[in-house]
Amino acid sequence: MSSVEAAGEELARLRELLIRKSLRFGTFTLVSNQTSDVYVDGKLTTCSAEAIPLVGRAFLRKMNERGWQPDAAGGLTLGADPIAMAVARESLETGRPIQAFIVRKEAKKHGMRRFIEGLEETQGLKVVVLEDVATTGGSTAEAIEKILEAGMTVLGAICLVDREAGAAERLRRDYGCELEHIFTLSELRAAAGKP
Repeated sequence: MSSVEAAGEELARLRELLIRKSLRFGTFTLVSNQTSDVYVDGKLTTCSAEAIPLVGRAFLRKMNERGWQPDAAGGLTLGADPIAMAVARESLETGRPIQAFIVRKEAKKHGMRRFIEGLEETQGLKVVVLEDVATTGGSTAEAIEKILEAGMTVLGAICLVDREAGAAERLRRDYGCELEHIFTLSELRAAAGKP
């Protein structure tokens, strides 16, 4: 099996896991205060043992496609955390380790009182911002703000699922940041038979 075929097979497995574990239909209020008939609980997939290596490799492939060579990858806690760990772990297999980091919503009240955890030094690091599910881009924008304040350079952002509700446009407009995705919500809905 070629590496392209293996990557396609892994994406198909990850899509199936997302549909089975994370996709819910009903009436939901999203973090963005929008109402939706579908909810994607990304952490039910990204925290599952079976999905972790698939997630890490999918995000690494996306970085390679874009030519992004980050020193570190992470995003706003909690959605980005398991993805950052998966990327860091799988990057060991590439010979070019990528460090994981966590962006706190509030600075720690004691110790170093930092927003960015997991990195000893942040100044000048090139990073990719991670997210599980992007709707309007609010969480990713919050992470980017804190990352920039810490002196890091943002190469781009990647989400596991893009709900196609304005996040990519917002990040491009406000930060000049390109948002890539592994899957779109419409793709998952179609695969689940609920377009």
